[in-house]
Amino acid sequence: MGAGARAGAGAGAGAGAGAGGAAGALGAAVAALYTATLPPALPGGDAGELITAAYELGVAHPPGYPLFTLLAKLATGLLPLGSPAYRVNLLCGLVGAAAASLLFYTVFRLSGSYAGGILAAGVFSFSRLTWQWSIAAEVFSLNNLFVGLLMALTAHFEEASTAKERSKISKLGAFCCGLSLCNQHTIVLYIACIVPWVLSRLFRKTELSLGHLLKLGLCFLAGLLPYLYLPASSYLNQARWTWGDQTTFQGFLTHFLREEYGTFNLAKSETGSSMREMLLTKQQKSPVIWLFAGMLCLYSLFFAWRANLDITKPLFLGVVERFWLQSSAVVAVLAGLGLAVLASVGSAVLEGSRALPWLEWLSALALVASQVWANYSVCDQSNNYVVDKFARNLLSSMPMGAVILLRGDLPGNALRYLHYCEGMRPDITLVDQEMMTYEWYLPKLAKHLPGVYFPGNRWNPVEGVLPDGTLAFNLHHFLQVNKHKEVFVCIGLHEGDSTWRRSYSLWPWGTCEKLVPSNVVFDPEEWIHLTRNLYNWTEDYGSFKPSSWEAVANEEMWQARMKTAFFIFDLAETASVTAEIKSQLYRFAYSSYKEIVNSHPNPPVNWHKNYAIACERMLRLHRVDVDPEVLLSETVKHFLLYTEKAEDDPQRQDILQAVKHLKKELQGLRKMKEDLRRRAG
Repeated sequence: MGAGARAGAGAGAGAGAGAGGAAGALGAAVAALYTATLPPALPGGDAGELITAAYELGVAHPPGYPLFTLLAKLATGLLPLGSPAYRVNLLCGLVGAAAASLLFYTVFRLSGSYAGGILAAGVFSFSRLTWQWSIAAEVFSLNNLFVGLLMALTAHFEEASTAKERSKISKLGAFCCGLSLCNQHTIVLYIACIVPWVLSRLFRKTELSLGHLLKLGLCFLAGLLPYLYLPASSYLNQARWTWGDQTTFQGFLTHFLREEYGTFNLAKSETGSSMREMLLTKQQKSPVIWLFAGMLCLYSLFFAWRANLDITKPLFLGVVERFWLQSSAVVAVLAGLGLAVLASVGSAVLEGSRALPWLEWLSALALVASQVWANYSVCDQSNNYVVDKFARNLLSSMPMGAVILLRGDLPGNALRYLHYCEGMRPDITLVDQEMMTYEWYLPKLAKHLPGVYFPGNRWNPVEGVLPDGTLAFNLHHFLQVNKHKEVFVCIGLHEGDSTWRRSYSLWPWGTCEKLVPSNVVFDPEEWIHLTRNLYNWTEDYGSFKPSSWEAVANEEMWQARMKTAFFIFDLAETASVTAEIKSQLYRFAYSSYKEIVNSHPNPPVNWHKNYAIACERMLRLHRVDVDPEVLLSETVKHFLLYTEKAEDDPQRQDILQAVKHLKKELQGLRKMKEDLRRRAG
């Protein structure tokens, strides 16, 4: 009996070694494909902020992501390849490949099926969503790693044959639970399922003593140790970009609990005795399978309840769908286990069939290959420089020593990355509009913003001393004390403070705007000349998925081409000026619109409407230097082009009705011209 046990142990060790080798080989294959499709430059989203926080050894947005920050810092310092962004992208790709290995290992431990493990790892890793977010500098691939790790440890715990082994695995699992919370907090929903399950199993086996429970608690707390990085970084205050003040317990708790975001805000009967026997055998693993199913249900219900973004908007849908990666990992494991069960059912029914193992392998490999085939071209980011080029164009367009008041994730994260991590335009100062409203921002970061004066400790539309003793200032006061600087806003100004209107105007500067003293006279011809070729942008319009940050950047750059013309046209419509100046403004707007629209064969749909309205206004001016027939023809043409593409515009029917009258006017004009030619002849 002892020899049999030793033989079984040897066989188990051999199987474990074989599974480990297979998991490693599969991870290497995933890593190879991920590396081949890595973006070589900065991706969109939070990547710019996360990389900058790591590069500067600052604190990222709540809850701080200390583990990711430290790993990314190691990657930027140790990996010898490419830019800081590429290095962190590569780190995330390798971590994502390790997650695939763990999913394979989980399925193999529970089923003994190599094909089932390959199916689970492959369909998860090469799904469009996983692939897309595993090769970008984001926290999701590290979260996927912890999901795979916790499931693998759970499977290993279930199979442990001795109390000593279960004790060891439970302590390691407790440590990993704590460590996983140093990254993405959504994993707490899985921890909330796994911990009670493990404790109940230990209790049933009378292995849960008070001493062991205390050791598990200490292991869990040890996993949380990376959070000590937050107050350490905040105390040293050396980072040029950081978020929050964690030097006090309340500040740490605010960040850890994400209070600035909102803590909980942002997813047949058997026949035949042999089959029955087979299913009873498989039910030995069913507690783990039921646990995984429960984790999936809890997570899905929670996110269906708490996802608070409007997913009818493509960009918000792209933000929300990333959080379904965590549930997709469990679905993939259940799919792999399902394939193993089907193969076992088939073996029980068709005893001795040699075709079934081949069929199991063929189905797994075919499904994985189909995923790779379907998603490779979509997920291949190896030539994606869009967000990087967007930020470089914005920084390059700025005059020496400019101050940029940032607003929004796209310009804020991208410009900060290039400015701090790649050292682009050190003469420029970046100030975050939203962060200036937080009590910690200026006391911590003002010293890293040289040459800019802040007439208080916090931006607030109502100046003076706030109830907490903070000295607040408004935007008008800020501009007054920084008259020596050219100040730009990107993108847009905070709506809550309109005090700048007292003595300043906003003039278009590409995708940004410049705050100009109101006493400066606007020269439309000069401004058209200054802003005509601000950017070198070559991306085709509409060439990116609407839910991507690339689409947002591309849209901003395309609309920037039209902003000066739109601004001049709006001045003509609203400014209190003489009829002669109004006519000149319309003329400049029309000429600018015409040049831009005719230079781009596939422009944004709103350009057609804007140009058509400009033509119509020119027509009503009765200028002798423009042919009215040309103006009428262009008005009709571009209104029709607009209505063809903007079917959801509530004014569409009114526009079509106006086009009918314009067509009649055009026909009458042509008839009149024809009559004049006949008389002249």
